[in-house]
Amino acid sequence: TVTSVQESPEIESDYYCFEALNCPKDHPARDMQDTFYLSHDRESLLRTHTSSVQIRQLAQRQPPLRIVAPGRVFRKDDIDATHGLQFHQVEILALEKKGELTLGQL
Repeated sequence: TVTSVQESPEIESDYYCFEALNCPKDHPARDMQDTFYLSHDRESLLRTHTSSVQIRQLAQRQPPLRIVAPGRVFRKDDIDATHGLQFHQVEILALEKKGELTLGQL
């Protein structure tokens, strides 16, 4: 059972989008050609995934928790029949005590 649907800002910080997810500074996702940076210092960007929702929730709440994180994300892709600059993503995060969560419950 999902306890809540959570969202986060579409304009995100480098910390929530990359740093808190242990994404190294030289990771290809951080390249200018893949990410829409909004500032010269690369601290402000359009989020590239909804994982920042998970980081924000883990900082605010204690397990057990179950969330769904839907939202628009933005990437610099070549536009064609299967790619665009914006798409929707959904992530699910479920944390329970060891042994109390099974794949069947998701």
